[in-house]
Amino acid sequence: LERRLLDRVRSALDVADLWSKLETSWACLDCELMPWSAKAQELIRSQYAAVGAAGQLALRQAVALLDASINQPPELDGLRDHTRTRLDALDRYVQAYRGYCWPTEGLAGLKLAPFHLLASEGAVHTNQSHIWHMQTLAELAQADPELIVATEYREVALDDQASEDAAIAWWEAMTGRGGEGMVVKPLDFVARGKRGIVQPAVKCRGPEYLRIIYGPEYALPANLERLRSRGLGAKRSLALREFALGIEGLSRFVDREPLRRVHECVFGVLALESEPVDPRL
Repeated sequence: LERRLLDRVRSALDVADLWSKLETSWACLDCELMPWSAKAQELIRSQYAAVGAAGQLALRQAVALLDASINQPPELDGLRDHTRTRLDALDRYVQAYRGYCWPTEGLAGLKLAPFHLLASEGAVHTNQSHIWHMQTLAELAQADPELIVATEYREVALDDQASEDAAIAWWEAMTGRGGEGMVVKPLDFVARGKRGIVQPAVKCRGPEYLRIIYGPEYALPANLERLRSRGLGAKRSLALREFALGIEGLSRFVDREPLRRVHECVFGVLALESEPVDPRL
């Protein structure tokens, strides 16, 4: 299956004539393969589906018992309302993760969404803007729309309120349809500010998708307060170091340095990934 997927991507590169345009015989892409269910069936069954099924069963029974109580004391009103709120949150959680699962057979049903053309022969494409990456990979998607999805994007002028409002409305509409959210990036692949390299990307996930990350009841006021109080400094620092090591590793590979030199960067990233930081941040 992996080989057939790569063959389709190669064919798309042929059709889009990107081999010639990039003057290369290989390309390194940053992509997302969907759906989850094609890659992590056991994780979905054991973690997401199990939580959803057990929680719905227990909470539906609890709501039914509370509704059926005769001459219940007033203090149970709050418990009934709270239990209904929890059940609604759990139903939303199940709906959220199911949105990323659909049946596939072989390559049929798989979707590959590329968003960075990281490198090709003789070049690491960090000198290109994110607009260039999106436009170039849109050509690839046009060559095989059944498999490859062009990643939607918006260019936002931060000194233009109308531009910001339009981006917010786009995000709200997308997440309202069940979309995961957006990744905010500076225009330049590597942007520098007064304190050095600017954070290369920040995920802005939608409220329903966050139930998958933080749990069904994350949006309850008490839980939100706990989430907001967490520090992000360590995670941001790790992300910047991994970003720099990734670029350095690609540069060494493109420059045909010995693989041990490339592996130094890879092992550096793996070491940073093993740091005890909340992976859900």
